[in-house]
Amino acid sequence: MTAVAPAEADGAKQRRSGATLRPAATLTLVGLLLALAGAALIALTMGAAGIPLSRLPAALGLWTDSSPHPLAARDQLVLWSIRIPRIAAAAMVGGLLAASGAIMQGLFRNPLADPALVGVSSGGAFAAASAIVFTDSHLGESLRFMQNQLLPLAAFFGSLATTIVLYGIASRSGRTSIAIFLLAGLAIAAIANAGIGLLVFIADDRQLRDITFWLLGSLSGATWPKVATLAPVLLFALIACLWIGRGLDVLVLGEAEAFHSGVDVERLKRISIVLVSAMTGVAVSICGVVGFVGIVVPHLLRLVIGPAHRLLLPASVLLGAILLVGADTLARTIVAPAEMPIGILTAAVGAPFFLAMLLRQRGLVGL
Repeated sequence: MTAVAPAEADGAKQRRSGATLRPAATLTLVGLLLALAGAALIALTMGAAGIPLSRLPAALGLWTDSSPHPLAARDQLVLWSIRIPRIAAAAMVGGLLAASGAIMQGLFRNPLADPALVGVSSGGAFAAASAIVFTDSHLGESLRFMQNQLLPLAAFFGSLATTIVLYGIASRSGRTSIAIFLLAGLAIAAIANAGIGLLVFIADDRQLRDITFWLLGSLSGATWPKVATLAPVLLFALIACLWIGRGLDVLVLGEAEAFHSGVDVERLKRISIVLVSAMTGVAVSICGVVGFVGIVVPHLLRLVIGPAHRLLLPASVLLGAILLVGADTLARTIVAPAEMPIGILTAAVGAPFFLAMLLRQRGLVGL
């Protein structure tokens, strides 16, 4: 029998554990932060009103030039009124969607779970579209002044109701059926889209434009007040993600094993459901339905850093922010001076990726 050298044995152990393929947590997060800063810097300079790097410091107010550029006033107006709040909103929405996808995948122990794919985003969009039509009707005329506040609330409760119904259908006797979960999600998404179609049929021209915004997804309406709405939700989500990370790690082993390990499984489920609903609902209320971010980002990160949620969730926030900032920059420039809906870009990239995942895991998914 041939003896194995100690060095070769140690190398085999590292390869089996994946230690040689997965970078350190700190290095991963720092790299994602730098990539996000680079994506934001590129986004600041690109758009229908281009701002070269040489004029960017003055436009940001970092220093005053003794001989200001003739377009300096325009640059400052574009940056602070339009571009910076839009970039901030894109980063926050991307982070919320990616983290909600990672939480949902951990909760259902299914790498194919995604708020947009299973109808959670569609439910939020249907509720938001209902709020648009209602506040513009005679019955809701008295609440029209609260439309900006009603849209996030409607989207949140629409996403919450969709998630609760989906979980109730897919779970039985403490177990969640992956097949029923995916099929029920498709059915719920179809019902929500039918409701949106009915609203499109009865809406007037102005309401129709607003509803189309939800269907295609866009960040053109991003403003500082909307950024202020997203910021506390993202902060709360980050804190909650760090708190539920260990529970989701143990839940992968099964609900019974998690319960015997000291995890309050039912409480973890409730918190996760409310958290996913809040994150998805607020994101939908700002930019409409943007699909596949929640399924692509966590899957890519699991290949690089592994499945541990205490690192996966914050890393998903950063990579989701990078992805959506880049997609929004492309949407603003690819057909400039017009603008392509961001939902088209994310679907064009995410749908082939999703199909590739299905082909790779077709032996594991029994529908």
